[in-house]
Amino acid sequence: MPYVPKKQVFNASINAVELGTGDKAVTIGGNNILPFYSFDAPAANLAKIGVEITDTALEEYVQPGLKSFYEGCATIEDMAAKAQEMPGASFIVLHLEGADPNGLNKSTEECVELAKKVADKIEMPLVIMGCKNIEKDAELFTKISDALSGKNILVLSAREENYKTVGASAVLAYGQKVGAESAVDINLAKQLNTIITQLGVPAQSIVMQAGSAAAGYGYEYVASTLDRIKNAAFVASDNMLQMPIMTPISSETWGVKESILPESEQPEWGDPEERGIEMEIATATACLACGSDAVIMRHPAAIKAVSDMIEALA
Repeated sequence: MPYVPKKQVFNASINAVELGTGDKAVTIGGNNILPFYSFDAPAANLAKIGVEITDTALEEYVQPGLKSFYEGCATIEDMAAKAQEMPGASFIVLHLEGADPNGLNKSTEECVELAKKVADKIEMPLVIMGCKNIEKDAELFTKISDALSGKNILVLSAREENYKTVGASAVLAYGQKVGAESAVDINLAKQLNTIITQLGVPAQSIVMQAGSAAAGYGYEYVASTLDRIKNAAFVASDNMLQMPIMTPISSETWGVKESILPESEQPEWGDPEERGIEMEIATATACLACGSDAVIMRHPAAIKAVSDMIEALA
């Protein structure tokens, strides 16, 4: 008797959220199958990869592979334009780390001006990541959403403490998209999505950031949360958990000891850049397998490897 596989069919699907404008616009989400379950049905949209450029990249991107890729770039906006050439890249992420009041404390005006320069230099969709300071991020996202009105950017992210300001300004006032960031908990993720939609923000304008961690650093909590969210979205048809998930990878993986400890201190570990690349690949592929619809990465070698995997499993 021939084997007839039983396909898993869901009556629910992940919302499709479009970022950017014109020919380079991308759609995140929109699928009604589990990650890489192409044997059940074709994926409406393959997982997407964003390239992270920090506002301190000119000084901090010291790894030989990164320096070689961005050779000749004199400004952050030059680096963003160059990043579009990475195989597998679908959107650009400007990470405003330097805005942190406890760090470089770059002014809002300086950050807005940089965001405008980057947006003018690239054709791909733009995602803006903040500095993790509640008050500063709310101000940054509001001003940048205004300055880039019509660009259909995503601001990542709104949190419970500032969602009213960020949601109202980014989406309702300026027509952008917003990320809803919660702390690795399905109930917190659902609650935040719910209260953001109660502001009047359409569900199709929300992307979830449900938590992130480097592989080996509490990642099991991220994996179980992503898995539970996807299960609730499909099996229980929970429309407050049907927003696509975008997970920052590079900001987690390039700061752990496996990526930064010099080879002189741990010679048996080998080259630190190679370690960082492997950490980025391992974490990104795990997040995609557990339910992320998009990941944010940094190194061209890691991005190519993960892009090749996505294409191979399509």
